[in-house]
Amino acid sequence: MTFFTSDTFVYIVKRLLQALLTLFLASALSFVIIQLAPGDFLDTYRQNPKISPEFLEQKRQQFRLDRPWIEQYFFWLWSIVRYGDAGPSMLYNRSASAIILERVPATLLLAFSSLLVTWAIAIPLGIVGAVNQNRWSDRLLQVISYAGQGFPSFITALLLLILAQNTSPLFPVGDMTSIDHNELTPLGKIIDIGWHMILPTIALSITSFAGLQRITRGELLDVLRQDYIQTARAKGLPENKVIYIHALRNAINPLITLLGFEFASLLSGAFIAEFFFNWPGLGRLILQAVQAQDLYLVMASLMMGAVMLIIGNLLADLLLKAVDPRIKLEEAN
Repeated sequence: MTFFTSDTFVYIVKRLLQALLTLFLASALSFVIIQLAPGDFLDTYRQNPKISPEFLEQKRQQFRLDRPWIEQYFFWLWSIVRYGDAGPSMLYNRSASAIILERVPATLLLAFSSLLVTWAIAIPLGIVGAVNQNRWSDRLLQVISYAGQGFPSFITALLLLILAQNTSPLFPVGDMTSIDHNELTPLGKIIDIGWHMILPTIALSITSFAGLQRITRGELLDVLRQDYIQTARAKGLPENKVIYIHALRNAINPLITLLGFEFASLLSGAFIAEFFFNWPGLGRLILQAVQAQDLYLVMASLMMGAVMLIIGNLLADLLLKAVDPRIKLEEAN
């Protein structure tokens, strides 16, 4: 009961209420932008002379494409509020929400694995660069960082795909599972999925790792120049304790703030990895929906991205509060 009366609970409630308004405005803007695009889902059908005008009219009425934009939007909004459903997918002839929920686990699995790999590599290398400022190791890490940030993601994915083809069967070329996945033991299924995750995770992590390494180095250098760090050294504290307990604890705060944005950006960034490695996630689904002008599926996908951004930022603020109790949640927002 104490939690429900705490400042943290009140802050969470406020953020969720703000999120509802944000989602409403984002959905309205997204709907207008989608509608401004020429044509609609039925354009492909119209190019087929064997399809009758009666069939096209039936489909227009079924998907409410014959209604004004504002009516289509509020029909979609009412479906979400009342039924928790984002409307029917025109491309798959199924509930758009159900299709999204089927693809979310695959994308989240790839996103979390990429975050884990990125942070596990970038933070230690950023610390090494800051501690050895302007030495050969620091300069080498800076070259790697700049190269990683400047290297296009699709080139990275393409090179990894070529590597998989040339080293086959060391790495799987595509998909999330092997052909005999259903015949494997539970542990074998986990290993099989992990094996297929290696190359897509690397493709997603390279650019993020390079940027996070530079930010870690810069933040830690700023903290190491502070007076209290010099005082801790003057008192004779071991250098490892100065760096990992006093300096890193304060340098990590801005990185946690970036965590929420990184989590949301992986939805759009995952598209390239999913496309090249045939990963059954949201990225490929969104591309197919946009190409087919599947109105309700595109809207559901965009809203999922907005929800990921909101949740990521909220978790980052709560984590920042847990790491540094001196920070007030109102200031973290």
